[in-house]
Amino acid sequence: MTTFVDRVELHVAAGNGGHGCASVHREKFKPLGGPDGGNGGRGGDVILVVDQSVTTLLDYHHSPHRKATNGRPGEGGHRAGKDGQDLVLPVPDGTVVLGGDGTVLADLVGHGTSCIAAQGGRGGLGNAALASARRKAPGFALLGEPGHSGDVVLELKTVADVALVGYPSAGKSSLISVLSAAKPKIADYPFTTLVPNLGVVTAGATVYTIADVPGLIPGASQGKGLGLEFLRHVERCSVLVHVLDTAALESDRDPVSDLDVIEEELRQYGGLDGRPRVVVLNKTDVPDGKDLAEMVRPELEARGHRVLEVSAVSHSGLRELSFALADFVAQARAARPREESTRVVIRPKAVDDAGFSVTLEADGLFRVRGDKPERWVRQTDFNNDEAVGYLADRLNRLGVEDELLKAGARPGDGVAIGPEENAVVFDWEPTMLAGAEMLGRRGEDHRLDAPRPAAQRRKDRQAERDESEREYDEFGPF
Repeated sequence: MTTFVDRVELHVAAGNGGHGCASVHREKFKPLGGPDGGNGGRGGDVILVVDQSVTTLLDYHHSPHRKATNGRPGEGGHRAGKDGQDLVLPVPDGTVVLGGDGTVLADLVGHGTSCIAAQGGRGGLGNAALASARRKAPGFALLGEPGHSGDVVLELKTVADVALVGYPSAGKSSLISVLSAAKPKIADYPFTTLVPNLGVVTAGATVYTIADVPGLIPGASQGKGLGLEFLRHVERCSVLVHVLDTAALESDRDPVSDLDVIEEELRQYGGLDGRPRVVVLNKTDVPDGKDLAEMVRPELEARGHRVLEVSAVSHSGLRELSFALADFVAQARAARPREESTRVVIRPKAVDDAGFSVTLEADGLFRVRGDKPERWVRQTDFNNDEAVGYLADRLNRLGVEDELLKAGARPGDGVAIGPEENAVVFDWEPTMLAGAEMLGRRGEDHRLDAPRPAAQRRKDRQAERDESEREYDEFGPF
């Protein structure tokens, strides 16, 4: 059974926004109490948060589909819908979030670091929020906006200061077990280590983490063995330690050739050229291993490497190794640029930026693209003529009709709003009515404009008296 997973494909879906409510206040002796429909709630977000207690992506390997809750629709009586609950997904420290096309969306390093993997949809406005002096009793409400959904890839890159690399059975697991409190699996056969192991080492005043990476073989950077699967865990390490086996049983292997092979694999993987190296000649407790270490040490030092002879069995040379690694780690930390607080950058929209674009496509269709037009279309109930008229008014005020005229559109031309896979297409008519002509101007209810019966009777009587006085002045008494 898989116990360690460092790469998963996650299918995330944010919550949809709740629909707004179209409601009219009803009360005895108040047949037209005005609109009182509440707004819909916001859909929940899907948020990835670094949690130090999480060390693997195993949970998402077994359950890759995650969805936040939807916002509740609005109700009458000015009652707004409840917002959807955000779905918080804990991930290990060092998780890289990739998009479907491989682009890096976020690099989550440090406890509490978070990013939004899918954003929830906005809630629709109720008819109470849409009321105005011109539109006193809207008979429609806006729909909730769908939440974002898609696939993201999570890759775990171990966050450690030191990485132990080398051939299988070179003694990396034994070293990390004696340098730290880690308890990796140790056996006398290759590929004993199947997952990276982390340990904490204290050398004087310096405390650093050390990672045991599964053994590399020739061709690891091209996917042979376990190399390609775990080489990503070396990327964040400040120091690379080559663990060379001086007691290897294979006749065609020696420490120098092993070092050359591993260095070539690291070079082909890329991005590790500037990391400091330390060469550790392990298993010097074996007589032949001690002799071989003394033979190859001058050649390795001539290449500029810091060479140390150690034995994980007899513990010889371990103290010197731990303090040497502490010095390298301290230098790397001192050379690291200081982290500055995140600056808030405000980028105001350009004065001439209309927020949308109109393009003429090869098939003669005019396509309107922009955040506002596309969002308005998604929130429009096309079964309601008044809502369609409201959309037409908004597009006209935004300047879409003017841009269509400038682009050469004529009455009857096809206009599409939105992307090709989810666009609304209609035949364009300048200043067209939306089918609600019987209601007068769009979004208005003339019942509220009509005076009350008693007031109308008083006006009629006053008009009759005025007419009588005018006739008396003109013709005299009869």
